[in-house]
Amino acid sequence: MDWDRHKTTWPHAAQSRFVLCKPHRWHVQEMGQGPLLLLIHGAGGGTQSWRHLMPLLARTYRVIAVDLPGQGFTKSGAQQRLGLIPMAQDLAGLCIDQGWEPRAIIGHSAGGAIALEMARHRTPPPPVIGINAALGNFKGLAGVLFPLMAKALAMTPMVARLFTASTARPQSVTRLIDGTGSHLTEEELRWYRALISDSGHVNGTLAMMAQWDLGPLLRILPQHPSQTLLITGDRDKAVPPSTSTDVAQKMPHAQVTSLPGLGHLAHEEDAAAVLAPTLAFLKANSV
Repeated sequence: MDWDRHKTTWPHAAQSRFVLCKPHRWHVQEMGQGPLLLLIHGAGGGTQSWRHLMPLLARTYRVIAVDLPGQGFTKSGAQQRLGLIPMAQDLAGLCIDQGWEPRAIIGHSAGGAIALEMARHRTPPPPVIGINAALGNFKGLAGVLFPLMAKALAMTPMVARLFTASTARPQSVTRLIDGTGSHLTEEELRWYRALISDSGHVNGTLAMMAQWDLGPLLRILPQHPSQTLLITGDRDKAVPPSTSTDVAQKMPHAQVTSLPGLGHLAHEEDAAAVLAPTLAFLKANSV
């Protein structure tokens, strides 16, 4: 995405900066002081996803949010490094480069999986909070067809342009968001229209989908060392709340909190509702 086009209107643009840490040029937002929290958005999102929750957390913590490689304003320098493990590795490299020592990692949707992958390699392993964390593979035939479709789409140069042309209409974006079980205001929907109307962002998201493989992470969850809180919205249509419940039963240090009346974008719909269990969990884990 073109930063010059959006820098006067993007949420918390005054807190934005760019960091070249190979292979990517990262868009980073930072605010607050105190123990460091790292925020990781989900597939197809960006730092704008944290526009409500981030300043609330920044009352107590130093909070850093990043755009994932190829999405938002982060420019990918290696298209083959957009899967779960490479992105977690590159984020860890960014943390080392910048001298960041996250005391906890918070991820939304696919960002929850990246958070868990990052945390298991850190010593000591930081606590993890997953908001409607995408921790389940597609089952049956869909598990075969969807990754293959994503790979095919990502390899077709015109797909992103066709997608942006067909979905950037206001009604289309509204339907996409409503399909997650969340409802955002017209003002809030404009950030998603900006993202979806950018072919570079769509290309990055498609490449992430094409390279996504949860298998290695799911296999080690029964031995995952991090204290983990999985927050679910009971209206989530993108990642069923049962996904978090099932995963928590397999993990040695996981718990689940359900928020009534909220969908997949729970932290955007009602940041205060997400903040309460988040702060309680962080305090319980001495963060």
